[in-house]
Amino acid sequence: MNITFLRNCCIAALLIALTACSPKPEFKNIDITGSTAFGKDFSLVDPDGKVRTLADFKGKVVLMFFGYTQCPDICPTTLTEMQQVMALLGPQSDKVQVLFVTVDPERDTAAILKQYVPAFDPRFLGLRPVDDAALEKVAKDFKIYYKKVPGTSPGSYTMDHTAGSYAFDPEGRLRLYIKHAQGPETLAHDLKELLK
Repeated sequence: MNITFLRNCCIAALLIALTACSPKPEFKNIDITGSTAFGKDFSLVDPDGKVRTLADFKGKVVLMFFGYTQCPDICPTTLTEMQQVMALLGPQSDKVQVLFVTVDPERDTAAILKQYVPAFDPRFLGLRPVDDAALEKVAKDFKIYYKKVPGTSPGSYTMDHTAGSYAFDPEGRLRLYIKHAQGPETLAHDLKELLK
């Protein structure tokens, strides 16, 4: 028997064994690993005027949520849940970055985002598109829905929007679609899987 053939068979068997020893993570949220239908990156502005992209957070799990600061229920509930997740993660929370992306840049100025978002956790970061075209682009890239709903006066409108969030792994790969209001334990479980 050829020595090269035997060596190649041994290497192949070893690789198969190593793959079998690395079980696929068991996520509680929707695993979208490998999907090419969702956003791979973004270009949004932080409250200090700095343009941020996914590369700025390499090495961290990134949780990305779309909402607006005058949201009466979904947004504060989600940010509170993410705050609880950070507490559950303990020291691992330093390897997680929560990004709140406004779908209402008309009212959510840099100053408002700078005050509102870190009120839930000082590490949370608010981001905004520079204009309507940038909002449309990020919404299309991430397949999120948003729509202005008129109120009783021009400034009292609300925003209908997607309630789920996205999670990227530390290498910047989109991995999870996170359903709204599942409880902090469920999300903490999935983030621990991404941090392994």
